Amino acid sequence: MRTIATLLLALMAVIFLAMRRAPPDWAWAPYLSAFAEAGMVGACADWFAVVALFRRPLGLPIPHTAVVPENKRRIGAAMGRFITNNFLSPRVAIARLSSVDFVGLAARWLEDERNARATAAAAGRAIPYALDVLPKGALDEWIALAARRGIEAIPAAPLASRGLSILWAQGAGQTLLDQGLDFVGATLEHYKTTIVRHVAQKSSRWIPKWVDDMIAAKVINGLTETLREMRDPDHPWREQANELIDKLIDDLANDPEMRAKGEALKQEILANPVFAEQALALRDELESVLRDDLPRHAEAIVGWLATSAGALGRWLEEDPLRRARINRRVRLLALRTILPRRAELGAYIAAVVDNWDTATLVNRLELQVGKDLQYIRINGTLVGGLVGLMIFTLSRAFGG
Repeated sequence: MRTIATLLLALMAVIFLAMRRAPPDWAWAPYLSAFAEAGMVGACADWFAVVALFRRPLGLPIPHTAVVPENKRRIGAAMGRFITNNFLSPRVAIARLSSVDFVGLAARWLEDERNARATAAAAGRAIPYALDVLPKGALDEWIALAARRGIEAIPAAPLASRGLSILWAQGAGQTLLDQGLDFVGATLEHYKTTIVRHVAQKSSRWIPKWVDDMIAAKVINGLTETLREMRDPDHPWREQANELIDKLIDDLANDPEMRAKGEALKQEILANPVFAEQALALRDELESVLRDDLPRHAEAIVGWLATSAGALGRWLEEDPLRRARINRRVRLLALRTILPRRAELGAYIAAVVDNWDTATLVNRLELQVGKDLQYIRINGTLVGGLVGLMIFTLSRAFGG
């Protein structure tokens, strides 16, 4: 485009010089000469204006030229203010974010199996590299500290209360009690002979052996019968066990003394060297899994990711109320993140522009708008020629 504009200027010069040598009987020659002369003036003026934006014309120190290089700092600050005030203002940000369906975008992204495969591949490449780069000592310390802080942040007694209440409500306690009764019954039956022998050894030597055997058999039979009766869900002893467990659940949740005992036990466990050893063992096992099993099971992981991502995407889209609620929370989070930092973003843009090399800045801007600027030169040549022709024609008309 610059070549075309320059050739157009050269054409105006050629026409002007040719018309200066035109025969006198060419009545139209003065008009064409005036057009070419004014076109040269317009072309040179617009060439000067275009070049002056980015550099000094012909290298001459003419004032108010090389506008972009001389005002790089001011341009950066102006760009920062412009973006801050026009793109990040609360009104514009709220209006723009209100039109974005974050849940829909996320759901469509998640439902595309290619994204799951790309995510798994990226994780497979990044995790071994990250494990090699991270200092092992610092990583061990961080894992131990994270595990310790995570455990310290959770009250032991209320957590035990909730876990026990869930197990007991789902019947796990009753099943455990039945399994305990089975174990005790089987143990009595298995060690029946041993029990009889011990009863005989502890009995008086004046008591006949058949009496000892009868007493031992009565005791074993009585215990067995009691265990059988306790299998009845309405047995009083089971009711008492239920009451004891319910009281324990309530005490763990509300009794300050039980809470204090739970915290003391937790601190004792954390202070035990075995805890640190287990944390390190967990780290070693996790590292081994990430290094060895991740590449080996890449296809299965991709399938799991694809299935999970698709399910999550459908879950996000299927409920309009949930979708609207999540969108509202994401917008609020974005606004709370961006708006308080508007000035920082503007300053960042200004700093980036200010740090650019001057030649790089000029070249980037010129490449973006250079074509349009050369059209300005072409238009200046043609418009200048037409205006010059008009002035020449009017002067001839009124002067004649």
